[in-house]
Amino acid sequence: MTQNTLSQAISQGDQAQVLAAALPFIRQYQNKTMVVKYGGNAMTDPALQKAFAQDVVMLQMLGIRPVVVHGGGPQIEGLLGRLGKKGEFVQGMRVTDAETMEVVEWVLAGEVQQDIVGFINQAGGRGVGLSGRDGAMIQARRLQLADQQNPGQFLDVGQVGDITAVDVSFLRAVQAAGCIPVVSPIGYGEQGESYNINADVVAARLAKELQAEKLLMLTNIAGVLDKAGQLLTQLTAQRIDELCADGTISGGMIPKIAGALDAAKSGVQSVHIIDGRVPHVLLLELLTSNALGTMISA
Repeated sequence: MTQNTLSQAISQGDQAQVLAAALPFIRQYQNKTMVVKYGGNAMTDPALQKAFAQDVVMLQMLGIRPVVVHGGGPQIEGLLGRLGKKGEFVQGMRVTDAETMEVVEWVLAGEVQQDIVGFINQAGGRGVGLSGRDGAMIQARRLQLADQQNPGQFLDVGQVGDITAVDVSFLRAVQAAGCIPVVSPIGYGEQGESYNINADVVAARLAKELQAEKLLMLTNIAGVLDKAGQLLTQLTAQRIDELCADGTISGGMIPKIAGALDAAKSGVQSVHIIDGRVPHVLLLELLTSNALGTMISA
């Protein structure tokens, strides 16, 4: 046997072992819904975009039902900059005036969503782009954001939405047709107005309504880190309260953690915050015994 043939045989053997080891997980998750919040570097690096789409399509081919909810912060910020506007955030929420709302809709339900759908289609799947307006899926009202410095008062963050009702019947019909839903976090109000809703909040609410097996949130870090920079592999509600109180969890991580905890309390079996910078992180998290990132439980 030549060296090349030996190397090829070892490689094939390793691949067979990996596939065999994945079988128990495939059996466990077949016909189960997995909601994936897609954001961060995974959305802007071409290699990671391709790997993410391949993961999502692979999961569907294995009998798992993925639902993708995406963000688009960097893309929104880029367009705002070209228009001479600077993004402003309060407690992790983007302040959204009427002009910014137009940019948010154009970027999320247009450019970003169609890019994701395109990558999924290239990987052999059938992606379908939806926003919360489609099929009357996500109804919202203007968010009343409590002023942490002045109890009893609220901050005006513009057309930022607080979800009031969710109807996932149209989304389920898309799944039943063999397609992969790609959801933009935009809701609608009673007068037909649009609302910008935090993508983490939307992902958590859809996971709850769909009775998902797991909610997986891709981020730009390994998971939730303590003040020393060490990964916290598991979090409970009590520990989350402590970390918020001492400032370890702050900024954009606040709505992410709050949504994850709400989903866990509402019947989602487990919520995982994982590193979207790792190629094929979805397959590694779901189909191997390696524990990645931070798991949140009720």
